[in-house]
Amino acid sequence: MNIVVLVKQVPDTWAERKLRDDDKTLDRDSVDAVINEVDEFAIEAALQLQEANGGTVTVLSMGPERATEAVRKGLQMGADGGVLVTDDAAHGACALQTSEILAAAVGQLEYDLVITGSESSDARLSIIPAMLAERLGVPGLTAARKLTVDGSTVTIERFTDYGYDVVEASTPAVVSVLEKINEPRYPTFKGIMQAKKKPIETKTLADLGVEVGSVGLAAASSVVTEFAPKPPRQAGEVVTDEGDGGKKIAEYLIAQKVV
Repeated sequence: MNIVVLVKQVPDTWAERKLRDDDKTLDRDSVDAVINEVDEFAIEAALQLQEANGGTVTVLSMGPERATEAVRKGLQMGADGGVLVTDDAAHGACALQTSEILAAAVGQLEYDLVITGSESSDARLSIIPAMLAERLGVPGLTAARKLTVDGSTVTIERFTDYGYDVVEASTPAVVSVLEKINEPRYPTFKGIMQAKKKPIETKTLADLGVEVGSVGLAAASSVVTEFAPKPPRQAGEVVTDEGDGGKKIAEYLIAQKVV
């Protein structure tokens, strides 16, 4: 079984994130970059399937050259190889464009299963897995809390508000996973050293056959038109209850347009 795992490098969630003044995109250079946390669960899910069924695990990412670090993390955990799609022309790509580029990259690989995290901590859109499945023309199984493969049949327990649904499909397929699915392994010293020798292939938009003018900020379907820094935190308003506390709170909420 050949598995492709999508990972993304994101700003550290503990850092103060901000937008760039010039093009209003995320300022990635101002904060430390880490692998998207839920993507580690996706890598672990792929490695467990590989251990049970054999095959290969390839880590795929899209981003600037520094995103190689996120791919390398997957190799340290045990993946066999990596692919990084990096091209300045893709800067500012929207979700639609990102799914197009990723689909082109996956299409150049041999795969039975594509596993992704359910969302990225910077955008939190949760739509790339479904978009990717649509572009690849394969089933999309999302929000998996459990994942098994039997021959060419992939089965997940899809997390819901009322419990879970059992969903089946035939491979090839795209599966997105939640943090509930497993506990990612820590890279061992041996794994870290071996990862240095594992191949990471770099591809550009031209390598993927994606037209440069069709992607990137200028052609994006969604853009930030205006933003302002978060105002400094101010002292709260104290409501003294003199028999009319409820009325004062209601008036305050109405004034704030909360109710």
